[in-house]
Amino acid sequence: MENKFIPAGERSPEVDFRYDQNHLAMRGEAYPEDAAAFFGPLLKDLAAYCETIQGQELLIAFQMAYFNTSSAKALMNMVQILESAARSGTKVAIRWLFTEDDDVIREFGEDFSMELEHVRFQLVQV
Repeated sequence: MENKFIPAGERSPEVDFRYDQNHLAMRGEAYPEDAAAFFGPLLKDLAAYCETIQGQELLIAFQMAYFNTSSAKALMNMVQILESAARSGTKVAIRWLFTEDDDVIREFGEDFSMELEHVRFQLVQV
């Protein structure tokens, strides 16, 4: 699968999916006009990618400063795809990065982690 880099936009996060290294990252703010249009292709690619790396290790880092409700749903869908991959044998690790004073982002990370059984989830204060 070809690597994907999308620079941060005014209302969308930077996406740096290095499929060839099994290292994915998303950072910044996410409140696009049309969250489905922005996240839909990413979710589709992520699901297809996860099918090709069964049994390998995958690290994904989220360093979100802000996201709206529709983006939160898309992020949860992403986490569910990763959980499914982990259930199928891929060693998935999620690093959820947050700043010391950002309780909202930290709490979202805690909420997402509660949905996981097979993914190694790490909250990281930066």
